[in-house]
Amino acid sequence: MSELTITLLRLGYLVLLWAFVLSAIGVLRRDLYGTRIVNRRRPGSRKPVAASAPAAASERSAPIPRRDVGPRRLVVTAGPLRGTTLPLGSSAILIGRAASCTLVLDDDYSSSRHARVFPQDGEWLVEDLGSTNGTFLGRDKVEQPTVVRPGTPIRVGQSTLELQR
Repeated sequence: MSELTITLLRLGYLVLLWAFVLSAIGVLRRDLYGTRIVNRRRPGSRKPVAASAPAAASERSAPIPRRDVGPRRLVVTAGPLRGTTLPLGSSAILIGRAASCTLVLDDDYSSSRHARVFPQDGEWLVEDLGSTNGTFLGRDKVEQPTVVRPGTPIRVGQSTLELQR
């Protein structure tokens, strides 16, 4: 073999090695930083804060008794997104791999639109949306919309969620 052929083989091998290293770095970066969070709020949709709130609080003569309210947040307790918290409002939370979901799971065992957690008649329910691997409430598979009590684990793929107060 000529010296030019050997030099070209060495350069080709070096380029192939660098392509492998850069692809491995890309995979590690995606694993470390996870899914990109998309801000879905419109820029002008924030509610204005009332300036007279402290004055109104001082005018009260007696505290208002607090009623036992339902859960206020949905927390991921296990899985790749452990520690993620979503505030509960009056709308449903869609869970899955699709970017259009409220809680986007980077999980091969969840479907693109896996499950939804929604309020109805003052209670929170979980519903499986025809997922491949199913949604579990505690140890039971969810077949129809089922009431979820705070602290009961909801398993979606490799992630476990809970409603918390």
